[in-house]
Formats: sequence, C-alpha cells, structure tokens
Amino acid sequence: MIGYATGVESYGNGAMGFSVGSLRAVALVAALGLLSACASGAKLGEERAELGDFLLGHAIVVEENAVRGPASRKAEPGAWKDSLEAEMQRRFARYQGDSLYHLGVAVQGYVLAIPGIPLVAAPKSFLILGVTVWDDAAGKKLNEKPHRIIVFEAPSGETAISSGLTQSAEEQMQNLSQNGVAAIERWLATQEDWFPPKAAADAPEATAPAQDAPLPAESDLELPVPVDPDA
Repeated sequence: MIGYATGVESYGNGAMGFSVGSLRAVALVAALGLLSACASGAKLGEERAELGDFLLGHAIVVEENAVRGPASRKAEPGAWKDSLEAEMQRRFARYQGDSLYHLGVAVQGYVLAIPGIPLVAAPKSFLILGVTVWDDAAGKKLNEKPHRIIVFEAPSGETAISSGLTQSAEEQMQNLSQNGVAAIERWLATQEDWFPPKAAADAPEATAPAQDAPLPAESDLELPVPVDPDA
C-alpha cells in the first residue's frame, strides 16, 4: 500500500494541481449560472451493471493540498476525508463482486458558499476531485492520470437562494460528497474494459437421468434346481 498512498498524495503537487485562479474561474462561471447544478447523490439508486464484478477495497482520500476558493467557508482538517470516505463506503458497499479495486481520491479544490444576498450575490458551493483506480489483482493503476471531477450542490429549496444562508458547512460538505461519489460511480460505469462481468450464481449440477439397471448375465443367476414330483 505504500506505493498506492504515495501516488494519491502526489496529486496536489503534479499537473493535476488546482490553482486559486482556476477556482476563481469556476466560481465565476457558477455564479453566472453557466453551469447547471448536479443531480442529488443522496439516493443510491440501482446498482450499475457496468461495474460487473467490482468489490471496493481501500477508499483513501487526501486533502492536504486542497485549495479553498474565494467566498468560501473553511473546511476543518480531516472533514473532507471523513465525509468522502464515509460516502464511498455507503455507495460502493452495494457491490459485492469478487474482483478487488481501490479508489484514491484527492480533494483538489472546493468552495463552501458563505452567506450571500439572495438574488444578488448567492455564492455556489462546488467540489473538485482527482480520482485514480487501482486493480488489486493486476497490482497497477487503471488510469495513469487522475480523472478530474467537478460537482456542484444538488438543487433544492435550500440551495436555490444560496446554501450559505440555509446550510452549515457540514451539510454543504455532505451534499457535495454525495454528488462527488455519485459522479465517480457514473464515471466508472463508462470504463467498459476495466471490470469483468459479474459471475453468474452457481447453478446446481444437473442430475443425470436415471437409467435402467443392466440385466445380470445368465452365468450370474442362481437358478433353482428342478424337483421331480414323481421321485
């Protein structure tokens, strides 16, 4: 697991790192309403057949290099890690295949909207993740570069006017964690070559049709000795 953990921790320092300028750009686009909100990940829904024989092994989240965007509340140390790891267990525990896979997730950036002025300045919350998948049996990463996922808070009566006014930071994080992990599940379902089909349930062995027992040879029969009635 040393190499696995090291690979995850390198996200924030590599090409996939996210700058404050990039976060500002995302925040501006969101504020202008050019990006739609994400569908809620609160409900698990049906299992994705595309994940085949998937079984979750380690689900590791690192957040040390996360960039906090403008107009954002501060996430407490370890809060993103706890929230995302719990959500990955909740969503992926449904899959009980025989092929083990590990998920490494780096929190690259986030905005937890602060209270704003409804209809005038209503900041939007969002989360940026870098995701890597490991095949345990093959002992290798399935994607060389972390896959970037950007999710926004799910639409609701509370987020319509600004979640900063109606939700705590913990509630915002839970909303974003649910949407982020649901997005990971959808992305995994698009990787057709990664997951073998789930093995069919073991069918009962077919019982061979009964056959008539072979007739014994005449030499094996014990024939009665005839008795002369006049003797």
